[in-house]
Amino acid sequence: MTSRAEVAAIIDHTLLKPEATPADVEALVTEAKELGVLAICVSPSMLPVTDPGELVVATVVGFPSGQVKPEIKAAEAAQAVSDGADEVDMVINIGQAIAGDFDALEADIRGVVDASGSALVKVIIESAALSDEQIVEASRRAEAAGAGFVKTSTGFHPAGGASAHAVSLMRETVGDRLGVKASGGIRTVDAAEEMIAAGASRLGLSGSKVILDGLSD
Repeated sequence: MTSRAEVAAIIDHTLLKPEATPADVEALVTEAKELGVLAICVSPSMLPVTDPGELVVATVVGFPSGQVKPEIKAAEAAQAVSDGADEVDMVINIGQAIAGDFDALEADIRGVVDASGSALVKVIIESAALSDEQIVEASRRAEAAGAGFVKTSTGFHPAGGASAHAVSLMRETVGDRLGVKASGGIRTVDAAEEMIAAGASRLGLSGSKVILDGLSD
């Protein structure tokens, strides 16, 4: 079993529900500090975050569909960084991956990477909606475009969220050169440990407390 401290150190404590309020974000920050997690992840409209302390602040771009023109994604990323985001989790144009237009997909990612400056970019490939071959190629293109992470899911797609199989495939593709973030539907200690064992170096969780309370140091 992975220790509580080890898991807390790789958690993005997440609040992306469309009905979230500023008060909900304040509560998220307070809980994140109490839990000792690495980061919070909030919608871009909630930036800047008041008093994040030592927490890494992440936000999302092109979320959740990915079906946003590249120049809009890039502008959204630039605005988010200006508003205090340390990390940007962008959604690919999933239709491009399914259609095999990976040159356009790579260009889309590169535009966000360039606009994000020194901020870390995580690329959400929505793995449950893709074939193994598409997962591999999307991960390769994310690396080629200069991203720092590949990420399984938004958590909002009807096809599902993270799977250990997708995480393993992504890790095999990017090696130790990029991080792999598992996100979407991870609600138990067993699920979190399964993702870590498969190669996840970051976990996106909305129920961080439940999982951490099930672990010991």
